[in-house]
Amino acid sequence: MSSATWLKATTLIKGALLCRGPRRITSLLRVLGLSNEPRFEKYHRVLNRDKWSCVLCAKILLGLLIALLPSGFPVIVLVDETLERRKGKQIKAKGYYRDAVRSTQKKVVKCLGLKWICMTLVVPLPWNKRPWALPFLTVLAPSKQANEKQGRSHRTTVDWTITMVKLVTRWLKRSWILVGDGAYACIELGHRCRKLNVTLISRLRLDACLYEFPEPTPKGKRGRKRVKGKRICSFKDLAQDASQHWIEADVKWYGGQLLRIRYLTGVHLWYKAGEKPLPIRWVVVINPNQPDRTDVFFSTDTNLLVTDIIRCFVLRWNIEVTFEEVREHLDVETQRQWSDKAIGRTTPVLMGLYSLACVIAKEMRQSTLLQPALTSWYDKKDQATFSDVIAFIRRTIWAEKYFSNSSMSDDFIKLTPNDADTLINQLAMAA
Repeated sequence: MSSATWLKATTLIKGALLCRGPRRITSLLRVLGLSNEPRFEKYHRVLNRDKWSCVLCAKILLGLLIALLPSGFPVIVLVDETLERRKGKQIKAKGYYRDAVRSTQKKVVKCLGLKWICMTLVVPLPWNKRPWALPFLTVLAPSKQANEKQGRSHRTTVDWTITMVKLVTRWLKRSWILVGDGAYACIELGHRCRKLNVTLISRLRLDACLYEFPEPTPKGKRGRKRVKGKRICSFKDLAQDASQHWIEADVKWYGGQLLRIRYLTGVHLWYKAGEKPLPIRWVVVINPNQPDRTDVFFSTDTNLLVTDIIRCFVLRWNIEVTFEEVREHLDVETQRQWSDKAIGRTTPVLMGLYSLACVIAKEMRQSTLLQPALTSWYDKKDQATFSDVIAFIRRTIWAEKYFSNSSMSDDFIKLTPNDADTLINQLAMAA
């Protein structure tokens, strides 16, 4: 990124943190008092024309987030896809996808939009007991129809995930854990993760085909060697078999509560026709509060503890919280770009802004106290949320710009008419 582009980018970042409502370039300029900027189009060019790389920005951001991890805390990366609802003839990568927010178990709602695959790092932050999922790499996955129109081969979600895993492994140069939902329970992805020294943890289907390890081939026997042994019974039958050696353990469940569960575990080969068998450790979990429901998780690291497998998968819910907060507080899905380059850059930038705000707030917290907003009707909030974080940053920026006193003298900084007008306009729009 050139120095001129960097100056424009830092201006837009500050405007995106201060802005309320849709994160459009004009809104960012207005909140910074640049409504009368004659060359306002140069700020639009940061997204649709200037030369810079989202991938390199993701690498730098990952380095900043890794520095926030406490000593000994594992590198846990959550992956999931999210839908950005967009319409328009000039938006080429759009397609019809299942809307997880509006769909139910009985009714599936499909929406037109863009599918983004996002990787987030699990980071414990000092102002909240719950670890946060901070995005650092977001990739656009065009629909199959869009790729056919462009004459390109279609890449599935798993294909994109494999590429992202290779990229992150090259950056980290260490072992790490990848956690995804059932959509990432794929033998091909598992083999790639094992080859790259990455542990894959996901949910397994109840009808998955698991087999014993093959017996040693007798010496001198001709023919192809067996790759799998006898098939084990289904997980549904195992969950109903009281004669199995069930083990009870206390684990941290959803919501941070300590829950006593019953589980059954084993190490077998996961096999599918056309694929090489994958050795996994599977875990069947029975929740006493929901005895009719059976959860099955697996890990490609067969030596990983069962409690660690469950704990890592439970952490996956934090990425859903992140998706909700970037829509609520950073207004993802409010863009209006039609340029391919601008579309491919804006959402990853807003996702990364979520993580960058947390990095900034943690640094500012060393000198300024970060407290959750309390009211008489909501006085039991003992942990800060992202709304408190972004309000903390905004308050500091506004205070430094308009109400900061000189440290060398007792003189007050006098507001100029332009500053006063900008501040009053922001108060009027916020109200």
